[in-house]
Amino acid sequence: MTQLKSLSHSIQQKAILAKGMMPAPMGAFATEQIIEKIKTQLKEQNAVLVAHYYVDEKLQQLAEETGGLISDSLEMANFGRNHPATTLVVCGVRFMGETAKILSPNKRVLMPTLEAECSLDLGCPAAEFKQFIEQHPDRTSVVYANTSAEVKGLADWTVTSSNAVAIINHLHSQGEKILWAPDRHLGNWVQAMTGANMLNWEGHCVVHDEFRTNSLKELLTEHPDAVVIAHPESPEELLSMAQVIGSTKVLVNAINTMEAQKFIVATDEGIFYKMQQLQPDKEFIVAPTGGKSATCTACGHCPWMALNSLQNLSAVLEKGDREIRLDKSTIEKAKISISRMMDFSTQQGLIVQGDA
Repeated sequence: MTQLKSLSHSIQQKAILAKGMMPAPMGAFATEQIIEKIKTQLKEQNAVLVAHYYVDEKLQQLAEETGGLISDSLEMANFGRNHPATTLVVCGVRFMGETAKILSPNKRVLMPTLEAECSLDLGCPAAEFKQFIEQHPDRTSVVYANTSAEVKGLADWTVTSSNAVAIINHLHSQGEKILWAPDRHLGNWVQAMTGANMLNWEGHCVVHDEFRTNSLKELLTEHPDAVVIAHPESPEELLSMAQVIGSTKVLVNAINTMEAQKFIVATDEGIFYKMQQLQPDKEFIVAPTGGKSATCTACGHCPWMALNSLQNLSAVLEKGDREIRLDKSTIEKAKISISRMMDFSTQQGLIVQGDA
């Protein structure tokens, strides 16, 4: 695990570099033109667009308008597998594109940029994770979806924040001890929710790890009527202040079902597009990342998610040069843990086969 500590600085530097690579904004006329071009390109190539809640709102809107999907990683994975399109275009980060390819190996999977990484993925290299497994042969290995195809291929189970508690509860009921990777905050939360015997990897998300409780307390004095909702990748201290904790889908559902008019949201601010679309009269405030000991590398928005743009989306549809490619062996190994998750989730009603 000593080697993992040396990765932290490298990951932070990569995140800072990614912020410097963010695409320049376009004017209204140019934006309208490129959106119409992309719609034509998608039709011509029998392609469907899948976008995560955290990417630019123009990409989310475009996915909806063209029959694609905006969602969390679990539904994104299921949607691509069931959609008749022969090309899947994944607006998100690399592990999402890899998961789409694993579940749809005969389809072409494109991404606007292959440089869209994830700090959790980067912080859990396959070689080190393999050693971790070998050191604990009595434990069932469970990895979060935010990992590489190679890491998924080493694990017994893959989970998302939508189904992690249900799956760990199931394994715990079978008397199994868990080896968890890579997000320590999510792992600690799942352990608290299930009571399972879990040994956690020490990774973290550069966005969620920056949320600060002292600054949140100050913000709540300014907005005493606000409800705090948080993704479980956030630190334990912040989760203790939240009224709702869950995946992106859970947080979106919360703002729809709760009577509160104001929400402080501890997750990537990219989710505000969908929240404001669903509840235009409610107010959404990103949880604070400033204050004591703050680094603000991400500042509430993933720098790698921000690399997805209309410009590079159109470019990849024109050139086809940013395709997810995985060898057959990697796909077959990773598909075991992913399919186990998908099958369990379908059986438990967490997703429904064929849902769009």
